[in-house]
Amino acid sequence: MQHLQPSRPQLVYLAFGPATYHQEACFSIVSALAHLDSAAGEAMDIQVYTDNPQPYASLPVTVHLLDEATRQAWNAPHGYHFRSKHVLLRQVLQQHPLAVLIDTDTFFRKSPLQLFARVAPGQLLCNAIGARYGANQKCLLYRNLLAILESRGLADCQMPLVNSGVIGLTAEDASTLDRSIAMMDEFHPLAREAYTLEEFCLAVAAYRTLAVAECTDVIHHYWSRKAQFRAKIQAWLRKHGEAPLSQAALADVTLVNDQLPRPPALQRLGYKALSLTLPRHERQFARELLYGCYPYPNEFDRACAPAWWDKALENLNARHGHMEPDRLRQCLRHPGLRLSLGEQRKDIEAHLLRASRC
Repeated sequence: MQHLQPSRPQLVYLAFGPATYHQEACFSIVSALAHLDSAAGEAMDIQVYTDNPQPYASLPVTVHLLDEATRQAWNAPHGYHFRSKHVLLRQVLQQHPLAVLIDTDTFFRKSPLQLFARVAPGQLLCNAIGARYGANQKCLLYRNLLAILESRGLADCQMPLVNSGVIGLTAEDASTLDRSIAMMDEFHPLAREAYTLEEFCLAVAAYRTLAVAECTDVIHHYWSRKAQFRAKIQAWLRKHGEAPLSQAALADVTLVNDQLPRPPALQRLGYKALSLTLPRHERQFARELLYGCYPYPNEFDRACAPAWWDKALENLNARHGHMEPDRLRQCLRHPGLRLSLGEQRKDIEAHLLRASRC
């Protein structure tokens, strides 16, 4: 192995595509910096590999411009875009003794240096350790790959699965990524529809060779309920995007918390009672609309209102078929719901009618 010079911890992001992903990355970076205790000498390098440097211009990061040809090469041979995560981290570990790659849909609860404290020779850091491989025998990855993996002695039903929203390794364990990349290339045709193939291959590559640590206490990875958390982050960016490292901006980072905004229990009971005046199939829809209308004391929770309304419509459509505009309008103008929504009804109606036409 080539000799690597000591260096500061490397926090690495891969961000490309629609603006939403860059917004996520920017907030994740600021949240890392907000929890870094510079007075105590805490320091790290942040590297961003991206197709759009502009969003990161005011942040203390090193930007690496990624062209389309490079990304396609990293995703080859099957065009599997999550493969690029492992290729990138492998490349960084050729230059640095230790690195952590983190997904954009994250933000920090504690100092990012706590991540690096959990990366050591012989140990993989992931976001979370999940269930055992054999827990869900209906899963495509179980049905199509178990026999192959068992025959080669690579995995069994007891293997713990991992969430790869965070991947941390030392350079001496970088060969783990060579194995995971090789498995992605081999198994992709057998599990083309498996969204989690990338992190599954990471789990297999680490099984029996590395200890596995997790870090859900340090970061929040909002792979679920993305719309609500993105709404919080976009509200923070509207307020602080021009000066993301100002004192006010850093103070507001903690208000973008990991809690899904919900009204107090007593208020929810009230919403449930109000919904009883509606037809049965519209009651949950009404309650979810009202969750978005509640006047939360936290301004970033209030920003989730449109996300709640969108989710309410999505759930209604999933349960009862696509809600045509006339039917949706009739539902929103039911006397009970009209009274419950109050002055916000017109805004909600306009918002949902636009959404229903998309």
